[in-house]
Amino acid sequence: MTAKKWVKFPHAHAAFDYSGTKLVKAWERLHGGDQEAFPDKKHIAAIQKNHAKLKEAGDADAIASALQDAWRDYHRGDFQKATIAGDVLGVIGATVANKAEGIYASYLASEADRIAHFERCAARAENAIAASPDNANAHYFHAFALGRYSQCISITKALAQGLGGKIKDSLERSLKLAPKHAEAHTAMGLYHAEIIDKIGALVGGLTYGAKADTSVKHFQEAMKLAPFAPIGYIEYGNGLLMMYGKKRAADVVKAYEAAVALKPADAMEALDIEQAKEELAD
Repeated sequence: MTAKKWVKFPHAHAAFDYSGTKLVKAWERLHGGDQEAFPDKKHIAAIQKNHAKLKEAGDADAIASALQDAWRDYHRGDFQKATIAGDVLGVIGATVANKAEGIYASYLASEADRIAHFERCAARAENAIAASPDNANAHYFHAFALGRYSQCISITKALAQGLGGKIKDSLERSLKLAPKHAEAHTAMGLYHAEIIDKIGALVGGLTYGAKADTSVKHFQEAMKLAPFAPIGYIEYGNGLLMMYGKKRAADVVKAYEAAVALKPADAMEALDIEQAKEELAD
């Protein structure tokens, strides 16, 4: 994987140590938002059994150990190491690679480098979907990557390129496979909000089916499913601001304050909370 030098996670990460059995014990808390299954030997073997293209990936026990280490790197904030480790594992490591590179690109990468990161994430997700179409996170990270890419080039340009339909389709598939996927609900809420913000409620509704009520419904479901996740509150606040502006300013502030009040469980959440603090300071 070619990439410029990655910026290091800028905060202390001693609290995000999930060495040994700490990872499995904290897994439900860490992955309640994305519904990713703990990658033990049994889970990896099941994936290989059900998908012919993955049978030649290697020994299930060795893959499980390497994948767990990649997730430890990710949660600690070593995003480049986690991305590389995920890529070494191929399709089976696509989710950790995409989450690591996607979060890095969202928060730490330079503006000039972001598009390339999201393009890699989208391509990686497409490969994962082809090999494992029943993987909810393959579809989710496809939508995530295209959504962030769209923000980089402008939502209006992305819609003109037909990316809106691809994002919605991938999110719908993800939620069909994993109805309790809080991050996918958050992304779907944001999808509706951004369309309404950029092209208006009337045109957005007629052309893309974007509705403010549907957006809020998805945001609320995300916060209900993962009340511990800062990103749900942050994007809810962002969505309200896009759709209602100053009319919902008090609710926007409350959403950001709710995010700031949470205790981060890993590097991603620490970056989320930092963003919420910056929003409140503006």
